[in-house]
Amino acid sequence: MSSTVSDASGPDAVTASAHEAATPVFDTLVVIGPGLIGSSVLRRAQQKGTLARQLIAVDVSPEARARVEELGIADRVMADAAEAAALADCVMLCVPVGAMGPVAEKVLPVMRPGSILTEVGSTKVSVIEAISPFLRPDVAYVPAHPMAGTEYSGPDAGFATLFEDRWCLLTPLDGTPPEALNAVRTLWERCGARLREMTPAHHDRVCAIVSHLPHLLAFTICGTADDLADETRSEVLDFAASGFRDFTRIAASDPVMWRDVFLSNREALLEMLARFMEDAQAMARAIRWGDEDYIVDRIQRGRAIRKSLIENRQA
Repeated sequence: MSSTVSDASGPDAVTASAHEAATPVFDTLVVIGPGLIGSSVLRRAQQKGTLARQLIAVDVSPEARARVEELGIADRVMADAAEAAALADCVMLCVPVGAMGPVAEKVLPVMRPGSILTEVGSTKVSVIEAISPFLRPDVAYVPAHPMAGTEYSGPDAGFATLFEDRWCLLTPLDGTPPEALNAVRTLWERCGARLREMTPAHHDRVCAIVSHLPHLLAFTICGTADDLADETRSEVLDFAASGFRDFTRIAASDPVMWRDVFLSNREALLEMLARFMEDAQAMARAIRWGDEDYIVDRIQRGRAIRKSLIENRQA
C-alpha cells in the first residue's frame, strides 16, 4: 500500500504537515515484553515523541521490570498485562510466538472499544491462529513483523535506531479496518522502517529461508563443533575464523524465542531445510568429483546475493 500524497503546497500545507508529523500516533501505547524489540520501540517512542503520549511497559519478570524502571524508557512499568491493556489505545505484544495466544487471551477482553492490538511475531500463520479465537469486532488486530534484531535480548539490548532502514512486514487480515492499518503503518514508519504488505502464509515462507533456516544452520553448526573430540574442539574455538564467528553470533540468540519460531513455522522451515539439504548434497558431489564449474557458479551466485543485500541497504 502506497502512501497518499497531497497536491497541497505552500506555507499552510507545510505547517499542517509539520503538525501532523508531530502528533503522536497513539495516546497510550502498551508494550508487553520489553526485550530487544519492545525496548527498542520504547526508546524510539521516547526519543522522537511521535509514537505515543504515554508509554507503558509490561513484564512478568520482576528483574525485567526493575531494569526498565532503571533505564527510564517507559512512563509506567506494570506486571499485570490485563490491567495495562485496559488503559491502552494500542497494545503491542513483543513476547515469544508461543506466548502470543495466552497473552492475547488475557488482554483482549479488557481492551477499549476502538483500540488496536498488534504484535511483532516472526511467524504469522500460527500467531494469527492463536490470537483469532479471542478477537473482538470492536478491537482491530494488525499483525506485523519488524525484521530487525541482534543476538542480544532483554531490556538492555534495545536501541532507538534498531529499525532504521529495515523492513517491517505487515500481514493484515481481510477485515482489518483501514484506519487501524494506517496507524500501525505510521508507527513503524516513524520507527524508521520500510514497509511491505503480504499474506501470512507468504510471510512465513519468506522468513523460513531468509531468517529461520540461517538460525537453524547456525545452531546446528555450533552444536557440531561442540560435539567434536575434545582436542579438535579446542582448536576450533582457538582458531575460529570469521566465517565460524559469524555463525556463533547468530547462535547466541535467545533459545526460547527460536524454539517457538521453529515449532510455529515448522512446515515452511522443513520445506526450506529439505531444499537446502538437496543443494548441499549437490555441492558435496561437485567437490567429490571435481566439478569446478558448479562450485564456481554457486560461489558467484552467493557473491551476487551479498552484493544485492548491500545495494538494498540490508547488510
